[in-house]
Amino acid sequence: MTFLKRLASRSASLAVATGLALCASGVAAQAEYPAKPVRIIAPFPAGSGPDANARELAGELTKILGQSFFVENRPGASNIIGTEVAAKAPADGYSLYIGTTSSLSVVPHLYGKLPFNAERDFAPISLLGVLNTGLIAHPGVQAKDARELIAQLKANPESVSVATQGIGSYSHLSAVWFNSAAGVKSSLVPYNSNSPYSDLLAGQIQIMFDGLPAAASNVQAGKLKLLGITGKERHPSFPNVPTFAEQGLPDYAPIAWQGVLAPAGTPPAILEKLSAAMRKVCQSPDLAKKWRDYGGELRCNTPAEFTAFIHADRAMWGKVIRAAGVKLD
Repeated sequence: MTFLKRLASRSASLAVATGLALCASGVAAQAEYPAKPVRIIAPFPAGSGPDANARELAGELTKILGQSFFVENRPGASNIIGTEVAAKAPADGYSLYIGTTSSLSVVPHLYGKLPFNAERDFAPISLLGVLNTGLIAHPGVQAKDARELIAQLKANPESVSVATQGIGSYSHLSAVWFNSAAGVKSSLVPYNSNSPYSDLLAGQIQIMFDGLPAAASNVQAGKLKLLGITGKERHPSFPNVPTFAEQGLPDYAPIAWQGVLAPAGTPPAILEKLSAAMRKVCQSPDLAKKWRDYGGELRCNTPAEFTAFIHADRAMWGKVIRAAGVKLD
């Protein structure tokens, strides 16, 4: 055997050995993970609805994977602070992130400069659940559904006041999208620091678009009412509320979602183990009932499916935001 052939043979053997070693290390990483507590970075404040969801998730993952999962709240700046912390965290599986519609689909279109790249800096693991959006009204509003409200606004533009949680917020963009889809004008009232729900309950403001969890208990108690709801079918917790599609708005489809991601570069074996754990989370009947009761749906999927979901959702909100001409920097 010539020197060159011997060298080529040794190189091939080394490549095979290296590949086997990497494979073995990946299997070992998956088998040993998690070997210490795992933090879940939440870009919203403690005590909020999304925070409660994150803590429920942490409890389920702790039971499934036998290691402590805990929530670390990093709120502020429209979710930007917590998202930056997560994007720059070590990619070792011990720092996870709760992404949302706002942080990964909306914010990237509102700001030209961000300290993270929503598409490149994260490795999607699984969706956690989706939350239907409702057209929430004070009981004093005469319209019985969205169709009647649209007729009223066409006859008397801006005759209805709509609360929003600040310019560029989910509720604001959902309201702008509704006005565009329905071809109407309403009076948008931004609440930049205080929650608008106290004024909505008091009748000082008439309408609000929002994810259902914040309003579900008051709707069920008769203190607020729903004129319409997103979704392809009526929600089982609100069977008498027609969907927007039923009321002539098939393309009006804002939904709020939450999902679990890791910093880009996290080992694939760890991502797969977490994804498998998430699918077990979604088999929890108690957790599924909680999401269903407040107008949502517990829904887990694979990393590839979650990646495709985020891309589609981000593109959808991009169209809405460009059409509204909203830019925050």
